[in-house]
Amino acid sequence: MSFQNKTAFITGASRGIGKAIALRLAAEGANIVVVAKSIEENPKLGGTIYSAAVEIEAAGGKALAVQCDIRDENQIQQAVGKTAETFGGIDILINNASAISLTATENTDPKRFDLMHDINVRGTFFVSKACIPYLKKSTNAHILNMSPPLNMKSKWFGGHVAYTMSKYNMTMIAIGLAEELKKYNIAANALWPRTTIATAAVQNLLGGDTLIKMSRKPEIIADATYYILQRSSKVCTGNTFIDEEVLAAEGIKDLSKYSVVPGATLYQDLFI
Repeated sequence: MSFQNKTAFITGASRGIGKAIALRLAAEGANIVVVAKSIEENPKLGGTIYSAAVEIEAAGGKALAVQCDIRDENQIQQAVGKTAETFGGIDILINNASAISLTATENTDPKRFDLMHDINVRGTFFVSKACIPYLKKSTNAHILNMSPPLNMKSKWFGGHVAYTMSKYNMTMIAIGLAEELKKYNIAANALWPRTTIATAAVQNLLGGDTLIKMSRKPEIIADATYYILQRSSKVCTGNTFIDEEVLAAEGIKDLSKYSVVPGATLYQDLFI
């Protein structure tokens, strides 16, 4: 599949994994809608929708920067409408925006619980809903949620039940949409990394520089995304992919170039 003139609507695309996916698809000639809240740079996070758009266009794609809080359904509708007005439709939806708090129940306050569920679950659901009418018109429509395979072992719940609930719900949305939308040939899948990925969340919330050095670059997710989206939406749907497995299916087994520190011991991600 050629991505030339295909339009990808990517939430959380101002930095990290979302931006890496945007740049990968832009290099193939795609139109990228950068959907995020950041219009002023936070030194701890880096990047805005506007700086990401500049990089996307330098990479070879066309960019539309749209400030949008996906907790607000009106803002979602406005972002989708502006996308259709600018590029004529939507071919790909990447539900990447996410909030994380690896806290035990007694340490999880209502505000943090609500944030994770409003972004990870509600946001993913209503962004998907808003994009479906346009995806129906695409020749190879894909929805891809950045969420883990469903694993009901208690260890994935015990330390951070609220976060696990929210991320598993993202995956359940993908599985449900795969069944609901297969009659329209719209694919819906989930993708998750085998190892931690060097992002601001890992840097600031999980393990600092030590964990960053044991992580892979976001480009591994971007490449896995590229190969998933290449596949026919008629048959590639309802999967919970792991990045390494996607690349292995393409004959790519040497993943050393993705390590932040070449040769370093890698840290296995949550839910794997």
